[in-house]
Amino acid sequence: MSPVRPTTDLIGIGKVVNAPEPRRRSVGAGSFGNRLQAEITKQGDVKFSSHAQKRLAERNVHLNESEQARLGAAMDRVQQKGADKSLVLLDDLALVVSARNRVVITALDSARNAVFTNIDSAVIG
Repeated sequence: MSPVRPTTDLIGIGKVVNAPEPRRRSVGAGSFGNRLQAEITKQGDVKFSSHAQKRLAERNVHLNESEQARLGAAMDRVQQKGADKSLVLLDDLALVVSARNRVVITALDSARNAVFTNIDSAVIG
C-alpha cells in the first residue's frame, strides 16, 4: 500500500489556495537516524561472556578481524534459520553462542571428544 501524498493545492470555497511546503530538517551528525544506525551497527557486534573471555585467555586464543567477521556471519545464518543456541566451528575453535543475543557463551580450542548439550543447531563458519 502506497502512502497518501497530499497535493500542493487545497480547494477552498470557490478558490484554490496553495498549501505551504512542509519544513524539512537537515540531517546532522547528531540526528536520530545517525544514532539509530550507530546502535544497529553496535548491536551487530559479537560480544563475549566473561566465561568465554576467560576460556579464550586460558588457551591464548585471539580472534582476528576475519575470524570475527566469520563468527558474525555464522550467527546471522543461525538467526535466519530461527535457531538461537548454536555450536559454531571456526577452524579448530568451537564456540557455543547465543545468536539472538549475539554473545559467545563459551569457547573450546578443540571440538574433539567434546559433548555439546543445550544447543539447537551447529554451523561451520
